[in-house]
Order: sequence, then structure tokens, then C-alpha cells
Amino acid sequence: MAPLFPRTDSESGGEGGAMHEGKLIFAQLMDHLPLHTFRRTVARFGGDRAVRSFSCQDQLRAMAFAQLTWRDSLRDTVICLNAQAAKLYHMGFRGPIARSTLADANETRDWRLYAAFAQSLIAQARKLYADEPFGAELAGTAYALDTTTIDLCLALFPWAHFQRTKAAVKVHTQMDLRGNIPIFLHIDDGKSYDSDILDVIVPEAGATYVMDRGFLDFARLHRLTAAAAFFVIRAKSNLKFRRLYSHPVDKTTGVQCDQTITLTAPHSIARYSDKLRRVRYRDQKTGKRLVFLTNNFTLPARTIADLYRCRWQIELFFRWIKQNLRIKSFFGFSDNAVRTQIWIAVTVYVLVAIIKKRLQLEPSLYTILQSLSVTLFEKIPLDQLLGNIPDTHEDHLDSNQLKLLLN
Repeated sequence: MAPLFPRTDSESGGEGGAMHEGKLIFAQLMDHLPLHTFRRTVARFGGDRAVRSFSCQDQLRAMAFAQLTWRDSLRDTVICLNAQAAKLYHMGFRGPIARSTLADANETRDWRLYAAFAQSLIAQARKLYADEPFGAELAGTAYALDTTTIDLCLALFPWAHFQRTKAAVKVHTQMDLRGNIPIFLHIDDGKSYDSDILDVIVPEAGATYVMDRGFLDFARLHRLTAAAAFFVIRAKSNLKFRRLYSHPVDKTTGVQCDQTITLTAPHSIARYSDKLRRVRYRDQKTGKRLVFLTNNFTLPARTIADLYRCRWQIELFFRWIKQNLRIKSFFGFSDNAVRTQIWIAVTVYVLVAIIKKRLQLEPSLYTILQSLSVTLFEKIPLDQLLGNIPDTHEDHLDSNQLKLLLN
């Protein structure tokens, strides 16, 4: 019997391996996955226990194909794959795929398997991007924290009850701004608060956490300070404070003031009694005035503003995930199926980021994903395909989008 997944150069000689002419683009992409790591993960969670024909690797490949080609449903995915029956073996599949089989796999196989595998890819990606500049002069690690809400149909997803007539899940994300790699995701129902992720993450001493004003919870921010971590957060307009000192600023950089303050509202003082730094900044392109709070008193004021600007990259990540990797159309209705699909979407995103770095590609992730969506059945060497495409820079936010993010 032919092996379910023929060994590739990447498995016998290291991660990735050389890409060979004559291989499908999809197969070349899968060659960059550490499949031996995936097999160990499957064994740890018993994912293939009592499985006869449709393994966890089959499930991963089928769902990755759906993400990359923007399929809207399981039926759509299966029809598209089976229409290329002669190529399925070369994509790593043993034979035709049944919709019910893929649906059962999404419903029953432990989502934590795919979460663990995604985390192993994230660790690889962070090493590749460890020295990547990210738009702010900062020697240490910087993380962006944000949350996105994905609306669901209450009749189909009753476990994700959000409001009286709505269902939703929230994806809380911590992103490493060097390479824009999501290193932590927490998925729960839509009733949670954005700042809840601060109770879940383990603060890293010396790291900087950049957040929007939805995360402004002084008790939780004080825990970051107690852990010797830094934060940069946008202040709310009704903040009650008293100025202690004003520091000189260069207004040509956009910085309007740099102050040391203390909070004055009784409930705020009870939660955060230490001094804070308040930086007011005027964006020279949009004219928008922003106020930031931080517990870092040594960085230049302009760097504080630059760090917040870098936080916009997490908005792009959510846009890529929701629009380009198709997690807005879920392929199953259970909590397990939804989490499985989200984690495989993250796996695909991080895989493309790894390939971009390994092949030293200039085009943006958005451009690469667009190109892959229509070329998976081609037999062009991957570096040749992706190295010659023009970058439209459509993943960069225009001025109107920036205004929306700053409101």
C-alpha cells in the first residue's frame, strides 16, 4: 500500500528542504511544515486513535487548502478537491474526500492538537523574525494586545450566546511586533471583556505591552508593573489625574507634552497608586490627537507614540485572518469545530510568514496569500512564483482606515 504521506526532503533532511520542480505549489507549501512534530503532537493527543482512513494530517491539509483558496463551506472544499482527483495523491491525500468525514473530524478531534501544533510553528517563526525591525526604536520585546469579535448565528451556535438574539466568539490575541507573529490566542464567548486577556497571559519582565483604551483596567495594569513589564496604552478622555512634572519635548516630532502624573479618582488610586507617564501626541498626517499612558519613564516620548502606531499591525492580522483565511464562515457548529478552524487558520498564517522569511521574499503576506489562492495546482517552483509577483502594498492601512482605528 502506498504511504499516506510520502516522505519529502523536508522530513528526511530538515525543516523546509529544497523545493523541486514538478511539485504542486500546495505540496511545496506543506513541505515547510514540520510533519514529524505534527505526528508527535497527534500521538500525544491520540488524534489518530481508531482512525482508519482519514488521518489528522488529512484533516490539516484539507482545512489548510480551504483557508488558502477561500472556500466558503465543507461542501465547497470537498467538491474543489475531488474535482482534481488525479492530483490528490500528489497533495498528500490517499483518495477522494467525503464531506461527512471531514465534518466529523472537525467536530470530534481535539482542537488542542491543532493549537499545540500552531504554537510549535509560532516558536519557529519567532526565531526567524527575532532581529526583524518593526518601526520603533526598541531593543526589547514588544507585544500588541487586541481582541476581535466574530459574530455567529445564535440558532446554529447556542453555546456562544452573546446577546438576547446574537451569538459570537471573541479571539483575544497577543502579537509579537517583530514579524507580526501571533504568539498567544485565547478564544471565548462574546460576553468577555477585552482586558480579560491580561488575566490569562504571563507577563514577561522587560517586555512592553501595547494596547488600545479598551484594555484600560488599572488593577490589571498594576500587575504588569509588579511583574517588571512595561505597558503603553491609549488613555480615555475622562481620565482624572494630577500633573506632577512636565518634561521638555520637541514639538516638531508631533509630541505635544510629556508629563509625570498621578491618578486622582479614588477607585483608580486604589487600583494603581504609582506614578504614570502621560504623553500627548498629534499625528502629523491625520491631525488626530492621541494621549498615551505608560509606566516606562526612560523611552523617548516619540518612541511611545511609535509603539502605539505599530499596534495597528494587529488590526491587519485580524483582517487577514477574517477576510483572507476564511474563519468568518465556519465549517462546523460545535465549540470544538470552531476552535479547530481558528487554530488551523493561525497555522496557515504562520506557515506563510515562515516561508516569506525562509525564501527571503519581498512581497507582503497579503500579496503572497492572494497569489497562492489561485496557484495551488500549478507546478512552478515556489520561490520563483512568489519572488516575481509585484507587491501592491494593499495590506497597508490608508488614511481613512487609520482614522477609524484611532477613533
